[in-house]
Amino acid sequence: MRTNPSGSRKTHRAAIDWVEVRARLDTIQAASEQAWALGSDETGRILHERALALALEPDRTQTIDQSIEVVEFLLAHEHYAVESSYVREVSLLENLTPLPCTPTFVLGIVNLHGEIVSVVDVRKFFDLPQTGLPDLNKVIVLGSGSMVFGILADAILGVRRIALAAIQPALPTLTGVREKYLKGVTPERTVVLDAGKLLADEEIVVQEQVDGQ
Repeated sequence: MRTNPSGSRKTHRAAIDWVEVRARLDTIQAASEQAWALGSDETGRILHERALALALEPDRTQTIDQSIEVVEFLLAHEHYAVESSYVREVSLLENLTPLPCTPTFVLGIVNLHGEIVSVVDVRKFFDLPQTGLPDLNKVIVLGSGSMVFGILADAILGVRRIALAAIQPALPTLTGVREKYLKGVTPERTVVLDAGKLLADEEIVVQEQVDGQ
């Protein structure tokens, strides 16, 4: 840096190497074209995978249609299941009130959120042997339209899907009227109840009014 006689400063700048600049621009352009080509290939791969997924979608829907989602529960060391579409809620069994002159499978009624719900022991309903010491501390509340009742459970095992083809049509130990309330039994011996038919039977539901209502 030099100072001229007038006191102003004059800066000497290095000459621009245009050959080097052009070479760098050519390199950048080539890299960009390569990246675009790779991006196009990746996009094509993604679109191809989506097309395959869409092609398989009817099979997935068909698989769902050929199965049911159930809530599986434990009662006296036996596994039962009921379609989740009929399950309104799961509640603790509290303040059970026995009722006289009711079938043996109706243990009584409970007040859930101001609604009187009859509680059914499916073991007695299906005339199954009552073995073990069940806890009987949970109620699975089933509902369809205006019909509501609860079934006893020791434990809720979870929600899962069961293929319809895997459900055997009937239990060999059950005959007659009780059999029509079953969808069947799985190979793991989970008894699948037909909640729709159970809720359609008015004899199961005990209609009572709470005093003062």
